[in-house]
Amino acid sequence: MTSPLDDSPLAFFSFVTLEGAGPEEHRAYNEWHQLDHRPENLALPGVAWGDRWARPADYRGGIAVPEHEATDYVAMYWFNDPVDRALQEWSDLGSDSFQWGRGPLIPGVRRRLLSFFRPMKGYAAASALVSPEVLPYRPNRGLHLTLSRHAEPHSGATHEHYAWQDRSLIPALLDLDGVAGAWTFSFVRHQAHPSLPLATDAPDAPESLRIRLVYLDRDPLPTAAAIDETTASLGGRLSEEAAASEEVLLRTPLRTIIPWQDW
Repeated sequence: MTSPLDDSPLAFFSFVTLEGAGPEEHRAYNEWHQLDHRPENLALPGVAWGDRWARPADYRGGIAVPEHEATDYVAMYWFNDPVDRALQEWSDLGSDSFQWGRGPLIPGVRRRLLSFFRPMKGYAAASALVSPEVLPYRPNRGLHLTLSRHAEPHSGATHEHYAWQDRSLIPALLDLDGVAGAWTFSFVRHQAHPSLPLATDAPDAPESLRIRLVYLDRDPLPTAAAIDETTASLGGRLSEEAAASEEVLLRTPLRTIIPWQDW
């Protein structure tokens, strides 16, 4: 099943690194995010859903440019209409939390990506028995995430690459054991928040970045290996120009965080 997303017109992604952190720092960060930050955000009427995943050391065998190779956590939030009001309430909460002394400025935390993306298309595997819109709410074991840059986002080569993803790659991934579905996202803008330093000063053009999330029902590591193998085998269907249009910045499995157990 496939569907465009009508109810949540914008999504936010945060890629976080805890520089030089040990177990105590990771625990403190996880406690803050799971017991304070995420519940406060989920209570906002404009937030449709929010979730977060970990990238431990044994999950780092994929592709990563230097900027993202140390990523420890990925968080995302989906926003409801009216999106302008939802974002204002969300931004106000961040500012208020800073004034309360409860974050989001935490020592050692480096946010390498703080960006808004537009959900492009959702896909649900037949085995999941749900629609694509339900995937974000459905429990998962983790994700397979791909962040890519297309320097010429409106070129014929990029168009071919997107068509290949939609008609060849993702349908094949939906047939893999352990894959529940997928969503694709197109870059809108980086976040500029008064209580946070800019994550990047990169002049990324709208639609030049792309995120693909594959939702996993089974152990992320072997399932991610099957996804990577399928992606590589189907890549031969692309022209050289289309294959070269994509620069993969981060391709990695992510693990669902179980509160208290994983701290």
